[in-house]
Amino acid sequence: MTIFCSHCHRPLQAQMSCPPTGAKQAPSAPRPFRSTKSASKARRDQINVELQALRSLLPISAQEKERLSYLHTMALVCLRLRGAQLFPPGLAPPAGPALGTELLSLLPGFLLVLSADSKLVYISENVAQVLGLSVVELLAQGDTVFDILDGRVGEDVHKKLLLAREEPGREVTFVNEMRTSKAFRLQHGGNRVVAVCGRFVALRWPPSPSSTAFLALCTPLEQSPTEGEAASQDEVFQSMHLLDMTFIDVTESVTYHLGYQREELVGQSWYSLLHPEDADLAAAQHRALALGAGAGPAAGSAVLRVLRKDRAWSWLRVWARRDGGCITCTCRCLREEEAAHLRSRQPRTAAPP
Repeated sequence: MTIFCSHCHRPLQAQMSCPPTGAKQAPSAPRPFRSTKSASKARRDQINVELQALRSLLPISAQEKERLSYLHTMALVCLRLRGAQLFPPGLAPPAGPALGTELLSLLPGFLLVLSADSKLVYISENVAQVLGLSVVELLAQGDTVFDILDGRVGEDVHKKLLLAREEPGREVTFVNEMRTSKAFRLQHGGNRVVAVCGRFVALRWPPSPSSTAFLALCTPLEQSPTEGEAASQDEVFQSMHLLDMTFIDVTESVTYHLGYQREELVGQSWYSLLHPEDADLAAAQHRALALGAGAGPAAGSAVLRVLRKDRAWSWLRVWARRDGGCITCTCRCLREEEAAHLRSRQPRTAAPP
């Protein structure tokens, strides 16, 4: 005969598991949430709707919006949010002329604005002319200045930005390779070397990290004096020499760069202006031209120091070529940081005996 429990009416052998009178049963463990295909699709659709809404707010053309991926959309939105934080609409300066294509085309490079923690805040549209990448494509690399620089970034960039942040208003310059498009690398054999010159500026008072921005001009170091016609007459001067490097003519812009009048240089030797430590390098380039090795196109370039009229030294990048019985030099003035970068890659070729 089977005896049943008076509480749960189960057989007596199961009585040990029955709760005592008045005791409450423990709640059962919650079932784990299981996503269904319909729920996943609903979430994806909701994300797509939100991204479309964000994309519609971006101040770009409808054609550009159609080409934006999810990554590019979020990168642009983050860029705009950082810009709105630094430049709130209510605190913006009075409206002035728009920084249009015509004005940007006059710059020797593109404009860059960084936040205090090196985040990208603004990149001018003419960056495509320098790097072969649009603003959207460049943002796909990352959201800090270090993401758009070549991976071999040294401590120099970190130190320069830290120095500029600690001393607002102090101008700093660093030279590094920036990422470029595949087409640019195939055409030029690598990324582009760019000199970044800028300073931290307090946009509001009292200054704080959230109201301080690094404003910079990024100027490419040309591979040749005519590359992309980037070197304007304001940036370079040209000189003509006999085969012994005696000046026979020089453009008037030499006055702006070195302080000399044209008449002061005609008849003088190029070597009378050179720094003694750079004489061997200049002689090697000169001899290659005189012997015909550099006839026709520019025979490479040399980074040299020359004496200004005020007795200071200026760094020049000199492209030289031979035209019959004359030698023509195209010279571009360099900042010290630009010269140091180029000299580190320049072979110290001694003049042959």
